[in-house]
Amino acid sequence: MKKVNNASNKFRGRAAVTNPDNRFADWQREATDDGWWEEAEDELAPLATELIIDTAKTVISYNSSPDLPYDRSINPYRGCEHGCAYCFARPSHAYLGLSPGVDFETKLSYKPDAANLLKAELAKPGYHCAPIALGINTDAWQPVERRLRVTRSILEVLAECRHPVSVITKSALVLRDIDLLADMARDNLVHVAVSITTLDADIARTMEPRAASAQRRLTVIRELAAAGISVTVLVAPLIPALTDHELESILEAAAEAGATSAEYIVLRLPHEVKPLFRDWLERNQPGRTEHVYSLLRQMHGGKEYDSRFGQRQRGSGPLADIIAQRYRSAAKRLGLDKELPRLDCTRFVAPMVTAPGDKPPQLSLF
Repeated sequence: MKKVNNASNKFRGRAAVTNPDNRFADWQREATDDGWWEEAEDELAPLATELIIDTAKTVISYNSSPDLPYDRSINPYRGCEHGCAYCFARPSHAYLGLSPGVDFETKLSYKPDAANLLKAELAKPGYHCAPIALGINTDAWQPVERRLRVTRSILEVLAECRHPVSVITKSALVLRDIDLLADMARDNLVHVAVSITTLDADIARTMEPRAASAQRRLTVIRELAAAGISVTVLVAPLIPALTDHELESILEAAAEAGATSAEYIVLRLPHEVKPLFRDWLERNQPGRTEHVYSLLRQMHGGKEYDSRFGQRQRGSGPLADIIAQRYRSAAKRLGLDKELPRLDCTRFVAPMVTAPGDKPPQLSLF
C-alpha cells in the first residue's frame, strides 16, 4: 500500500493535517492509501470541536522555571481552536491520551468550576499573593470562550480579590472583558501582552487558521491602550527565513497602536511540534522548509530545538545575536524598551469561602 500523501483537505479549516499518536502510546499507527481515499476526499465536512470537562481539583499551576517572569499560572483550557501550526503547547495533549495534531485543535478540555476552585485556593491561610499569568499554555480567549465564559469568571474573581494578573492572548475576544481589565489597571493590577507572529495575511491564513488577523490584533492593542491598560507586543514565534524579516515592522505597527513594551520568542519545536511544523511548511511554504530548519540548527548548537532554560526561547550563536541586536535597536528607537511597573500585590484581599449549607462567617471586631 502507498502512504497517504494527499491529506491537504482531510481536516478543512485546521492547521494540522495529520493526527499522529501521542508519544506515550504503546503502539503507533501509520496511514496508508488503499485507493478509496481519492473518491471520498471531497465529501468530508469540516471537523467539529468537541468539549471535554476537566475535573481537576485546582486551577493554579506553579513552576520554578528561571526564564519565566512568573511562578504561577492558570490555563482555563487544554487544546486550542486557534490551531496555530507552531504552537509549543501541542505536546501537552499527549498527557490526555490525545494527539498533538488535529486532536489538539478539535478536542478541548475546560474547567467549568474554575471560579469556585480559584476562590478556594486564594482563600487558603497559607496563600502568598504574587501575579498570576493567565492563558500561558493555550489562549484563554479562544473561540469557545465566547459561550463558555470560563476566563471571564476567573477574571471576575481576581478583580474582586484585587489579585494581580498578567495576560497573553492573540484573540480580539479579550475586548469583551475590557471593563474588568480597565478597572484592575487603575490599581496597577494587570498587564496584557498581545502576540503577533506575522503581518502577512497569506501566511497567517494557513498558519493560524482560527486566530484573529494581525490587523485585528493591532486594533486590540489600540483599544486596550486607550482604556489605560499597559500593553506589550509579543513577537512570537519569530520564525527564521519565514517571518523574522518582519520583526521591525511588527514592532513599529504595535508602537503606533499604543503598545508600551515588547518581547520576542524564537520558534520552539518540542516533541511532536517538530514534525508537525515541518509538515505544515512542506505543504504551505515548500521552498523554505530546509532553510528554516537549517537556521534553527544554527541557533541551537546543531539541533533543531534545545529545551534548556535560557536557550529555548532565544537560541544562541551569531544568528541569535543578530536577531537580538535588531530587536534591541528597534525597541529602543520606538520606545518599547521600557520595563513595565511591577504589579501591586498589596491590595489583595482573600475571598471568604463557605461550604454549601454553612452559615455566613461571623465578622471580626478587629
